[in-house]
Amino acid sequence: MPPVIDLEAERQEILRQYRRLLRTAKPYLHEGDTKLIKKAFNQSLEAHKEMRRKSGEPYILHPLAVAQIAVEEIGLGTTSIVAALLHDVVEDTPTEISDIERDFGPKTARIIDGLTKISGVFEYGSSEQAENFRKMLLTLSEDVRVILIKLADRLHNMRTLDSMPRHKQLKIASETIYLYAPLAHRLGLYAIKTELEDLHLKYTDTEIYAELKGKVKQSQSARNRFIKEFVHPIDEELKAQGFTYEIKGRPKSIYSILKKMRKQNITFEEVYDLFAIRVILDVPPEQEKAACWQVYSIVTDFYQPNPDRLRDWVSTPKANGYESLHTTVMSHPGQWVEVQIRSRRMDDIAEKGYAAHWKYKDTGSLQPESTLEAWVNRVREMLETNNSSALEFMDEFRQNLFVKEVYTFTPKGKLIILPDKATALDFAFDIHTHIGLHCLGAKVNQKLEPFSYQLRNGDQVEILTSHKQRPTPEWLTYVITSKAKTRIKDFLREDKRAKADDGKFILEKRLELIGVENTPENFQRLLAYFNVPTPPEFYYRLAVGQLDGREIRDTLFKSAASRANSVLEPKKFDHEVQKIRGVRPDMLVVGERTDKFNHSLARCCNPIPGDDVFGFETESGLIIHRTSCHRAVDLMSNYGNRIVRAKWTDQLELAFLAGIRLKGSDRVGIVNDVTRIISTSLKVNMRSITVDSNDGFFEGQIMVFVNDTDHLNTLIQRLSKVNGVLQVERFES
Repeated sequence: MPPVIDLEAERQEILRQYRRLLRTAKPYLHEGDTKLIKKAFNQSLEAHKEMRRKSGEPYILHPLAVAQIAVEEIGLGTTSIVAALLHDVVEDTPTEISDIERDFGPKTARIIDGLTKISGVFEYGSSEQAENFRKMLLTLSEDVRVILIKLADRLHNMRTLDSMPRHKQLKIASETIYLYAPLAHRLGLYAIKTELEDLHLKYTDTEIYAELKGKVKQSQSARNRFIKEFVHPIDEELKAQGFTYEIKGRPKSIYSILKKMRKQNITFEEVYDLFAIRVILDVPPEQEKAACWQVYSIVTDFYQPNPDRLRDWVSTPKANGYESLHTTVMSHPGQWVEVQIRSRRMDDIAEKGYAAHWKYKDTGSLQPESTLEAWVNRVREMLETNNSSALEFMDEFRQNLFVKEVYTFTPKGKLIILPDKATALDFAFDIHTHIGLHCLGAKVNQKLEPFSYQLRNGDQVEILTSHKQRPTPEWLTYVITSKAKTRIKDFLREDKRAKADDGKFILEKRLELIGVENTPENFQRLLAYFNVPTPPEFYYRLAVGQLDGREIRDTLFKSAASRANSVLEPKKFDHEVQKIRGVRPDMLVVGERTDKFNHSLARCCNPIPGDDVFGFETESGLIIHRTSCHRAVDLMSNYGNRIVRAKWTDQLELAFLAGIRLKGSDRVGIVNDVTRIISTSLKVNMRSITVDSNDGFFEGQIMVFVNDTDHLNTLIQRLSKVNGVLQVERFES
């Protein structure tokens, strides 16, 4: 029986959320804004009145929550509230963008247009998600609020992901970690970035998430006690010197704890920086820098700093606008502690990113063009000039998100900030396209270097040019910035087009010479004979001499026309997959009868029965991956239309390859004990074993054949009981 819906209680909840939104927004509202928000709320309420979310609650609660996040957590104003309330109206109801423009003005209409998903048919092998994202990003060149509201929308979807089916949870969580978390990071929204990463982990690696969350909670009271003792002397001194300030302990996110454990191959107990101490100063903008260094001096009077761990983002902010002074100091119990020192303005920008930049723009405390604004302008430029496929574009865009910076200077001392690993050629294109296209090399710190030279912090670079110099396809391997790549590709494309025109002329003259008419049929025969896919490619190859024009003889056109269309056959793959899936097209069952179609198990993650898996369509068949595979995020985010839901059937006694990693203290006979458990007590076959011993510590890797995850887990449990074995875990070979 369906649950009874209390309509009155729902109405009260909707009103409660609406009033809360108005209360939060009140300090930012101007005259007439409340009326506009009310109008947007009523229109959204009417448009979504019959709709419910997967959880069963009225749909209007979603736009309300998105608007609340936009105001409270990102710091946006009225236009954004209106756009957030109406963000799904055009997509889900008959309302048109023109109606929105009539009622709420062109700005709101443009933002909602950017938030409305792209429609239409997608080619096999293209990515709907990438196309949608590119469309949304294109509006960045007009209004960055589109992205900020999209992040608020994604955050609310992630917070309410419980009610979604498992395969949807995986797809949405994968997209989030692939794109939205890096984007939040790049726009300086640290609180949102951190929550998105943790929620991704919660749905993709639930057990690890729960385990780490439990451990963080357990150690909380001891941590609070430690923070109190650590802060006490600093607190006293700051008071004595008359500072107005706030000190708080900021816990490390679960996602970043796990990332650190995996990167450094350590246990939870070995992660020393589970938290950071943050000192936030209330000082006028002109005194910020001096005050931060004064507090640094106070902290290091009490605790010894680690000289290698000083990070000064007060003098040179990060590209996403982040400003702060970080130092790591040794506390009295012998534990390293990170201390972050910043002003209230810097803290606002660190939490609310781009929106906070706008708030402080008029105070004159920002540089004329902040590093974040410079980045947004770079992205705009990249969007306006980019004509590669959506997937190529996505790759390039992502490379621009999570990068460290390298700080370099022109001969006149102007600071040029580029992504880490940028080259002298990237530097040349950053100054001007013309300089990039004619770049010969560079003088770096007065020394001659090739343009492939990788820049380092503090390099002073002078670019050498020549009018005779021209880009070649090889140049693309020497650059990493999207501006340089786009400009080189544009030049090569133009160059190819010009050469193709020459090739067309050469062909016409050749056909005239041998007395053959230049008809489409005759041209098709040439394409088939030389096995070239497109006409422009044919003309280009002819012009640069990759095809020998002398091979074009009249005998080619007298042979049977059967060869004319011997180019690529259309793919029948989609149809085959549909035939195979049979009874339940939405679910592929991996197991007993899978021999009736071509499938294989992914080597990157070696799935075995019992693992959570999905299928990925390729031209050679289906590849089965674990949902926790390191490639899963990429595949689900970019090729959602080629993902097949999959599960295992009850298996016959089949053997699957899995890897086990062991660590422990070395002793005589330990390898013997390990192999005995594997081969005798559990009847498991080994394919290989490698053991490396060093200073009384050993690390081993064993490849074994098991039936399923239960079989593997039993084996892991038995091995962990062997005397001297300290850690046993499965690994992806």
